[in-house]
Amino acid sequence: MPWFGMDIGGTLTKLVYFEPKDITPGEQDEEAESLRSIRRYLTKNSAYGKTGHRDAHLQMDNVEIRKRKGSLHFIRFQTTDMGNFLSLAKQKGMAELVTTVCATGGGAFKFENDFREQVNMKLAKFDELDTLIKGILFAEIQNRTECYYYENARDIMKSEKKAFDFSQPYPFILVNVGSGVSILAVYGPDNYKRVSGTSLGGGTFLGLCCLLTGCNTFEEAIQLATKGDNRKVDKLVRDIYGGDYDRFGLTGDLVASSFGQMHLKDKRSSVSREDLANATLVTITNNIGLIARMCALNEKMDKVVFVGNFLRVNPIAMKLLAYAMEFWSNGTLKGLFLEHEGYFGALGCLLQFNGEIAAALNDTFDKCTATSQSSTTDKRENCMSPLDDTSSASNDDNSPKETQR
Repeated sequence: MPWFGMDIGGTLTKLVYFEPKDITPGEQDEEAESLRSIRRYLTKNSAYGKTGHRDAHLQMDNVEIRKRKGSLHFIRFQTTDMGNFLSLAKQKGMAELVTTVCATGGGAFKFENDFREQVNMKLAKFDELDTLIKGILFAEIQNRTECYYYENARDIMKSEKKAFDFSQPYPFILVNVGSGVSILAVYGPDNYKRVSGTSLGGGTFLGLCCLLTGCNTFEEAIQLATKGDNRKVDKLVRDIYGGDYDRFGLTGDLVASSFGQMHLKDKRSSVSREDLANATLVTITNNIGLIARMCALNEKMDKVVFVGNFLRVNPIAMKLLAYAMEFWSNGTLKGLFLEHEGYFGALGCLLQFNGEIAAALNDTFDKCTATSQSSTTDKRENCMSPLDDTSSASNDDNSPKETQR
């Protein structure tokens, strides 16, 4: 059967598909044509319909799942196109191969009836924060260059991407930037708590850009922002003080008021769509960076990891976040980023179905406390096999949970 993990978010749905590569001739003969059709369709295409895309550059090869070697494929589409996805699943005969799909995110609740009524599938729902963390840790095990940072972060134009050793991650602040933002303090694989968040996230950026610039897609908004100059839109420290504000160490080029110039008619008439998009991006990243810094200080942590689809094709946002961490902490905080950005929830969801993957993860978690290890083992021994259709156990407790420190 096909192995999937889905993260159905407010803006994007992320799908991770495991493709076994060690299929024996006997298995090939027994394999249903519908399964071969699904595999060919997913792995031979990079675009599906109007909004579906496979991020081929993120493909992970030589991954072992249930003692099978294979590749992980990463696919995304707009959640508003869920109806088209279900139609495709029905057309490809997916319901004949699998009765349960593992899913996380708010859409796992929102679309539960649609899956059942349209394609006769049940959604085995998993907690989105659990799956997020499990996905991150598994990806780092498989890809030792998964984590990176920006060297010379204070000089955005000259900052360079460098690999970061994340083999001993704990503790760290995890900032998940999707439509909104959730911030977690992570002490171990099953030891974390949600410490903050904000409604001003990727959805805010895209929505405001569409209103202010007339763009229609996230990619278009980022392209505009890359070419713009927020200084024509924002009010800076030097606009108020005539230069630096030395008493508090504020340089003249810092933003004092986002969009603070836009009450002036002549300023409004001189700004471009690109400037407005850039100012919107700076506003959102400044807000996220400030909250993340305060959380790191409160929790006494020096690593801040940013993930989420807001960072996809968005190096300018990552550099702005890295700059914020570096500047406001005087170099004591490091902003870290991960290659697979917004797919960790879907990846972790797929892994939650699999006890053998959990055992592999446990080998890597030896550095954690005995209590955390015991909790992890107990939970993972109860995970279902992808071939198991007894998903009711995972559906009994659908409420989000936080593991306290």
